[in-house]
Amino acid sequence: MKFSVDKQERYAILEIQAENLNSIVAPELKSEIIFLFNEGVQNLILDISSVKYVDSSGLSAILTADRLWKEQGTFVLTGATAPNVARLIDISRLETVVAVRPSTEASVEYIMLQELQRELESDDPASEEE
Repeated sequence: MKFSVDKQERYAILEIQAENLNSIVAPELKSEIIFLFNEGVQNLILDISSVKYVDSSGLSAILTADRLWKEQGTFVLTGATAPNVARLIDISRLETVVAVRPSTEASVEYIMLQELQRELESDDPASEEE
């Protein structure tokens, strides 16, 4: 397996341990993403810090995770530091669709803020009237 999963109480970190997120790795990644979603993982951080190249199938796997977690929590992409990966994110304007954070720590902070916001919104009587 080219992934590692670190499950915490409020989130899981799925780290890709491969240099290429391509048509060979992407189907297995999608399966792992769907497995974590079906397991009820509330929030997912996808760490691609080891990845040096992403093709369209890899981008599709990232977007699949984002689409799934819009239904039940927060999805964050982190570790996009390799020049080719950063360029792809910039060209595709992925950061306009997916939460992209520079580090795992920043991703965890982002998730905690999103969790707090959801809790506040669910406690707000005005939001129930809408």
